[in-house]
Amino acid sequence: MPGHEEDYKGSMALSLFHRGRKQLQTSCVYPRTLILRLIASAALIGIETFACSAWIPLNPTTVGFLYLVSVLLIATSWGLAEALTASVFATLCFNFFFFPPIGAFRIDDPLNWVALMGFLITSITASQLSDRARRRTREALTRQLEMERLYAVGRAILLADLQRPLGEQIVREIARIYDLAFVGLYDRSSDAIHQAGPEEVSNLTSRLRDTAMSGTLFRDEDAQIVVTPVNFGVQPVGSLALKGMLLSDAALQALSNLVALGLEKTRAQEAVIRVNAARQSEEFKATLIDAVAHEFKTPLTSLKAAISAILSSTVSEPQQQQEMLQIINVATERLSDLVSEAIRLARVEADGLRLKKQPFPVGAAIKAVLRQMEPDLEGRDVGLHVTENLPLVLADEELIQLVLRHLIDNAAKYSPPKSPLSISARVEGDYVLVGVRNEGEGISEWERSRIFEKFYRGAGARERVPGTGMGLAITRDIVLAHGGQIRVESVPGEGAEFSFTLPIAVEGNKA
Repeated sequence: MPGHEEDYKGSMALSLFHRGRKQLQTSCVYPRTLILRLIASAALIGIETFACSAWIPLNPTTVGFLYLVSVLLIATSWGLAEALTASVFATLCFNFFFFPPIGAFRIDDPLNWVALMGFLITSITASQLSDRARRRTREALTRQLEMERLYAVGRAILLADLQRPLGEQIVREIARIYDLAFVGLYDRSSDAIHQAGPEEVSNLTSRLRDTAMSGTLFRDEDAQIVVTPVNFGVQPVGSLALKGMLLSDAALQALSNLVALGLEKTRAQEAVIRVNAARQSEEFKATLIDAVAHEFKTPLTSLKAAISAILSSTVSEPQQQQEMLQIINVATERLSDLVSEAIRLARVEADGLRLKKQPFPVGAAIKAVLRQMEPDLEGRDVGLHVTENLPLVLADEELIQLVLRHLIDNAAKYSPPKSPLSISARVEGDYVLVGVRNEGEGISEWERSRIFEKFYRGAGARERVPGTGMGLAITRDIVLAHGGQIRVESVPGEGAEFSFTLPIAVEGNKA
């Protein structure tokens, strides 16, 4: 699976650079350790000399070969200084114990001088070659470790949680990956400083801002502190402070580039979100205006016809005038409801929707909505199935009533006249489940996947059923904002049921 594969790759990268770090740490030699190794190198040559001269007598050629092998092993294992020490000490022992005259630092035979100088040159050259290979290996390990660390930081930035501040995530990951005592990041756009690591370095706050403004690098090798500007192209976007390790210039530049890309990525995503939100808001406003204008036509037409009839001489009987006044009253109430509905829709769609949560009984809210919608449901049998002793829910009662009105109105619109409706409420886990069912044509499977999209309306109802396609989308947003879920279940030809959940307010509270 992709998620597991990414985790596996990340764990492999971390394990590799931790292993490389240990190898580099073992290659760093402190003065005391160096002295001990020099003594050990000389001691090894001394032990071999004593063994070859007193215990196991060998000819000079064999002894020289043994010395040379020992020098190569020391150079490979420790370094050039230890190998040179072993070479010089082996040359002295070779001369004193194995070249005539034995027991004196003197050589009578010129050929022995050639052999001794050849041994010394060979051992020193081999030591240098071995040390050079060792240094190249260490440099390769350093580059590999830097690449693995940069990969880990880049991966952490790419997989960052956009719901949380990216700056905090960046400094935390850098401190963890590089094992630093302190990491500080100054984001110039927000003028915020993010910190991570076991140590607190308060005096770097002003240094971070100064570095971001001036664009100059600050380095304190004694304290192992470096503060580098973070630039996106030529534009300074912040600065980065590290304590506990002095990175190479190339690694530091690459790390600051990754941080700059991460900050710019966040700003780009935020800009896209703002643009989409503005576009959707404008689209919503235009659609809402069209919908309200369309919905207002019917009651306005009724008002105009009734008032014209009263003003004309054709309606003179009191009973006829009373009927016209009743039409005017119903149309006026419909206009009032439409205005209130438009205000509620605008409130739901507006940025920063604030829920006024408080405990209330769902059963009472359902009954209140049914009373308000009684004229629209005239002639329908509405079955109410609310579980006794239903717990209170914690929600915004006004918005939940709006949800209920949308679902009940939707059930009535998309079902035959006079057909029954069913409304239920029961406990489901830690939630109260509310359902609204009709006996209409039902919803096909492919339409169920789009039914909650904004402005979407069923293909078979766009012409014969008035509406904007916003009701179910807003209903979904309200339910999700309360931490609940909404779904639709339908079998074509057997009606449909919309249901949503609301969190229980306090366990044990009963309506």
